Amino acid sequence: MEITNQKFTIIVTGGAGFIGSNLCNYFLEKGHQVCCLDNFATGHRHNIEPFLKNPHFKLIEGDIRNLDTCRLAVNGVDYVLHQAALGSVPRSINDPITSNEVNVSGFLNMLVAARDAQVKRFIYAASSSTYGDSESLPKVEEIIGKPLSPYAITKYVNELYAEIFSKTYGLETIGLRYFNVFGRRQDPDGAYAAVIPKFVKSLIKHESPVINGDGLFSRDFTYIDNVIQMNELAMLTENPEAVNTVYNTAYGDRVTLNQMVALLKEYLSVYDSEISHVEVIYGPQRAGDIPHSLASVEKAKRLLHYQPQFSFSQGLKEAVDWYWNNL
Repeated sequence: MEITNQKFTIIVTGGAGFIGSNLCNYFLEKGHQVCCLDNFATGHRHNIEPFLKNPHFKLIEGDIRNLDTCRLAVNGVDYVLHQAALGSVPRSINDPITSNEVNVSGFLNMLVAARDAQVKRFIYAASSSTYGDSESLPKVEEIIGKPLSPYAITKYVNELYAEIFSKTYGLETIGLRYFNVFGRRQDPDGAYAAVIPKFVKSLIKHESPVINGDGLFSRDFTYIDNVIQMNELAMLTENPEAVNTVYNTAYGDRVTLNQMVALLKEYLSVYDSEISHVEVIYGPQRAGDIPHSLASVEKAKRLLHYQPQFSFSQGLKEAVDWYWNNL
């Protein structure tokens, strides 16, 4: 995806996390100066270890809840790619206060710091959870419902703050509503691990993955390389109509959890035929979960010229290969 030969200074907050470390890697390979800000609450040092000797990479170990740290991080920066957040609906239900402190207060600190440093543009990770109880499919950016979790509230508040900073202070912002991102470096461990890496690890160990509900809920699972493309397009677009708005960041198709597990077993069985015989366990439905998720990516295609490169099945094959060789 060659867009420009110009070199920029980019700050990736949450740069040691799954999405953040992939963004750091991509932009370092393009020859940009990359600064990672992370407090390692959910990110991992091993994700950024390969970059530490790169002269174009800088690590700031700090917390976005500290405004001075945010100011230090954005000093001399062209673009902010704000990925730092406490993800997970269940986590926010169990601890809404910390989710709010990080996702709202920390986000506001970054906006203020970016405004004062006069960065060119502030691109941030928004969330498909913002669609809440809206039942319309596919999801289009202008039609949302009421949030179904504290996490969803925090991500919606981010969009409201970004809009106000654009209108009031002239800070260019773009929100990317991520839909169930998966791929290399996504952590399979921990209480709030995402479903795909968690299931991959279970299946490799011949343990039965547990699906919440009957497995008929569907998701627009989005491979990491499509997300990287969207961040770069949002960063570099020169279309004035394309800024100060939000975009679905997805593939634009959906699969049920049952279909997802079936494909996982199929792809993993190439490495270990026993995996095809591992049974699935069905548990109770999870609070705050939306039944179906499917994005329209027409707005991103029209304004950013987005062309997702990886379908779910293509991305899953890549992810399975990575996990088999790295778990």
